[in-house]
Order: sequence, then structure tokens, then C-alpha cells
Amino acid sequence: MTKSGGIWYITPLGQDALARYPDPISFHRKKDIGYRYWDKHKAGFKTAGQLAETVPKGNWVAADDLAAEAGVDDVFRLIGWLQGTRPEGWHRVLDPGGAIPDEAHADDHLRELWRSLLGQDGLPVVAGAVPAERRISGADLRRLLAGKTGPGGSGSSRSAWFVRGSNVPGGNLVPDWLAEGYCSLPAARLRELPPGMSQEAVRAAVDEDYENASYGERSKKTAEFHAFLSRMRENDLVLTEDGDRVYLGHLTGGPAFQAEADGYADLRRTVTWLNAESPLSRADDLRAEISAKFATQHDVLNLTEFAEELERLGRPELPRPPAVRKMTLPDADDELARTLLVDRDWLQECVELLRDRPQLVFYGPPGTGKTYLAQELAHFLAGGRPENVKLVQFHPAYSYEDFFEGFRPVQTPDGQGVTFKPLPGPLLRLVDAARQQPEEPYVLIIDEINRGNLAKIFGELYFLLEYRRRAIDLLYSSAEGTGQAFTLPENLIILGTMNTADRSIALVDAAMRRRFAFVELHPEETPAREMLGRWLGERNLPDEAARLLAELNARIDDRDFKIGPSYLMREAVHRDGRGFERVWRTQILPLLEEHHYGDGVDVSQRYGLPALRQALKLGQQPGEAAGEPAS
Repeated sequence: MTKSGGIWYITPLGQDALARYPDPISFHRKKDIGYRYWDKHKAGFKTAGQLAETVPKGNWVAADDLAAEAGVDDVFRLIGWLQGTRPEGWHRVLDPGGAIPDEAHADDHLRELWRSLLGQDGLPVVAGAVPAERRISGADLRRLLAGKTGPGGSGSSRSAWFVRGSNVPGGNLVPDWLAEGYCSLPAARLRELPPGMSQEAVRAAVDEDYENASYGERSKKTAEFHAFLSRMRENDLVLTEDGDRVYLGHLTGGPAFQAEADGYADLRRTVTWLNAESPLSRADDLRAEISAKFATQHDVLNLTEFAEELERLGRPELPRPPAVRKMTLPDADDELARTLLVDRDWLQECVELLRDRPQLVFYGPPGTGKTYLAQELAHFLAGGRPENVKLVQFHPAYSYEDFFEGFRPVQTPDGQGVTFKPLPGPLLRLVDAARQQPEEPYVLIIDEINRGNLAKIFGELYFLLEYRRRAIDLLYSSAEGTGQAFTLPENLIILGTMNTADRSIALVDAAMRRRFAFVELHPEETPAREMLGRWLGERNLPDEAARLLAELNARIDDRDFKIGPSYLMREAVHRDGRGFERVWRTQILPLLEEHHYGDGVDVSQRYGLPALRQALKLGQQPGEAAGEPAS
């Protein structure tokens, strides 16, 4: 359904649904399925509406790109939702070929309206489709939304671009750019291409004209030429650097090829420079996150996420952008220490370690409360905001594609096959959220961090764990377009947990150890040593359980196999003697059976409750016989 002039109308898609499901039972069943899907993916549909509104006039986006960026895996339902809600820009969402999607089941009236709106946008429908070169990618959508809704955003869809003018073939071109009002890319061997060409068409020209260049060089030139010809638009912000000096301006014309008498040729765009007489200082005026991008090998970088901030910096008549507040981690307090049954000073040391380097691993034997402590500390650091905390668990099959980003199979709209789409992993999604609120801590908890192949999972991100103010190219994102230099935000905290009884700890290499602080939680060391006694004391329970655990650990020779207190820190364990005996028999003794497998040790005789009680001169519980295994 859609609403116009205060009246609800049934859409052609609704008419098709009535024809497919004429009886009320099947209709309502399908309606309920659709409603449940919408309710589960409300956030994704909201994002899809924001993205549709962000598509600039004169451009269009493929529905499957929109769905992938919004996190909606059912393109059919997304198109139906767009038909019902009709957000601004809904008509710019087309099929991959630039035609009205079949999933809309558009009738003649809707098709006429659709074509009219596209025509008003400067997108004429020829042979059933709009010009392919006016399509924008999913990556462009993401950047446009970041520029519209990011910190300090004003709602403008203007993009910002860095174009390198120093240290290029031909020397330092920046003085000429400023004097003559333009920016350029070297294009001596490139044929003259018209503006607005698709990336595929640019790639074909580059592959032929630069056939002797390497694959990597051709890919780089393709992305840069495509950005210069098709993605950069009039009134976009452009900036360049000359040493520490940074200059900003507005693009005022389309691309044009310029041949020089000496045979040198370049691809130019006219620019009105805003601060040619009073350049910014890269060191003093730009945030580290922005200037870090300049260090990559790209000659064109997309900086749209910083467009509003850069615009204000380049125009002295505008008020300076508000300073981005630096994230501060709160001091540990007594309430948190009481909740976790640890000393406040110990917790504060963990906070200080994270302030120095925002990566920390809790390690120790099983049962020492590593994961619980990491979760509670994460929520405390994040100010109690659950959306700022994410937990993942590593395992031997976990990969970079699972953790950060990678191509994943997505079912096609007809349900008859699959296609592969680049999808963000939990780390990239949390990074995107952290960028929107740079003053707030965001915490990623990696449980069982040593059970994964760390070098494989982190890939090039190893570098950024140590150098947060530097930028790198990514395995996947950097290949899909220009300006994908990636930085890890300083407000992202990583807490890991590691079980030392798992021999896979040997997989933690020196590079990872250097990038994390390691804090031990061991049953015989503070604070784990006191946890069970404090927990029992708070509940007015006798200290017998703590004494038995201490005696047990005294009999275990291997330090990494000593037993932590959390096995005995549950209310059900202490309701009666049978609960305590049951945990000891079914959870603690099996761990020690595995540890002593094949070495001839009688685990029950050595570690059973009767033997420990006898050593401590404690009375036997009902059902126990001295020197015999508990049953």
C-alpha cells in the first residue's frame, strides 16, 4: 500500500499479491511472514531509505547494491517496501541493468510515473534502461551516507577528494594548479574518454592503452581515471598538499584532456581554490585520521566522510568545525570492583593499560572468569551502552573474511541461485559505528583469541593494531575503487580472552604479543585467588569450598591446568552437598582425567572430594566414603 493526499492506494505489487493469494488464509499467512521479516530487519530498511534519499539527482543505484549496503538480504521485499513507503529517491533504485525492477510488478501507470521522475532527474529511459555510466556503486553509497550523517554533517551530498599534485611525473604541479585554477592526473597514454564513463569502460581503455603496465598499476589507474571522469562532480571539494601545506577548493567544471607541446598530456578539471594564500597546516590543522590517508600510494582519495569538516577549514569566513572530542576511558570504581570481586587497584591497572595501548588479553586456566570479566569491563568502559560492545569467538575455521570483510554468497531474488557480494564482518561494522561517535569508546571482545589462526584472521590489520594513526590498503575494499585507505579508529578497544590450558596458545606469535597487553588470571594469584572466598562471604556461606579448591590446586603440578573458581560460583552448587559433589564429579574431574590421560594417575583417588576432605580434616558428606570416588 502507499499513501497519497491522505488516501491509501494499493500498489501494483499489492495487486499482484491479491492475484497470487486470493483466499484470506494464504494471503494473511504471507502477510504475516512479510511483517515478521520487516520487524526483524527494521534497522536495515531504515538504512535503505536513508541511502535511497542520498543518491544524487542524475544518478541511480542497483537494488542489490542498496540491499547489500543496508544489510537486507531479500531484494524482493526491499523493492516492495520502497513501493509502499516511497522515500525521496525511490525511483532511482533500479535493476542492475538500469531498468525498472521486475520485482515491482509495475503497471502502465507506475511505469509512466517512474519514467517521468527519471527524466526529470536527467536520466532518460532509452531501450528500457537509463544510462549505465550514471550508476553509482555500493561503496559510493556508503561514503555518501557517511558524508550526510557523519559527525558534523549538514545533510549535503557533496563529496571531497584528495588529488596528489606533488611527487608526480612532471614534478611538483601544485604551484601551477594554484596559479591557473585546476587539478590534473597524468594521462599521456590514455585515449580521450568522455565524462561519465562506467568503470568497466574505463578499465577496457586502460587495459589496452597501458598494456605494458603491471596488473596492479592498471587497476590503480582504472580507479583513478574513473573517479576523475565520473565520480567527481562540480562543486565537490578537492584538496591537495605541498609539503606541510594543504590547499582546498571547489571543482567548477567537467574533465577535459590537455595536450602539451612537449608531448606531455594530462586530464584536467578546473578548480576555484579557496585558500591559495593561506594554506592549512597538515600537522596542526588536520586530524591525524585525515592526514594519515595522504601517506597511501593513491593519487586520488575519497575523503567524503570528512567533507563538512574540510569545507569549514578551507573557508575562513565559516566557523571552524567543533573540535572532535577525544575518547576518554573512565576510571574503575568501587561498584565495578565489588561486582567483579576484585580489587579496584587491579581493575584500574587494566584501564591504564588500555589508555596506553587499546588492546588487552586476559589469559589463564579454565574457570578464572576471563570472559565474564571482559564483558563486564567492556560494558563499563562503553558507559553501559550495549550497542557499543560486540563479542566474537575465534575458532580454527575463522578467517579474515568472517572477521573483517569478504565476498559471501547471497541468494538471488528469485531464490533459484546465489551471487557473491562483499559483506562487512563484525570488526568492520563496529569500526563504522565507532567513526560516527569518535568520543565514545567501542569495545570488541574476542573470546578464545588463541584458537584462531591470528595471522590469517588479522591480515594487514596487524599493522593498524600498533599504528592507529596510519592508513593501509585493504584486501577487498581497496580493490573496488579509489580512496579506500583504511585507518583503525582510536576509540576502538579490543579485549581478548585466552585459555592457557589449550595448547594452541603456541600459535600466538611475537607480533601479536607485542601489540597486546597480557593480564593473567590465575587461581593462585590475585585477583582470581580471592574471588571464591569473597563470593562465599557475600552469601554467608562457609569457606569450605574455597579451602577444597585451594587443596585441589596444590595437588596439580602443571600450572596451566589448575582449576579456576568460577565452577563453584553458582547458587545451585551450594544448595546442598549433592550439587557441590555433582559439579566436582562432572566438570572438574573430567578436566583432570584428560590432563592425566595415559600417565597412570588415579584421578579420583588423588583429586576426589573424599581424599581432599580427609587431608583438610573436614567431615564427609552423605554418600561419600573416605578414599573412594564420590558418586
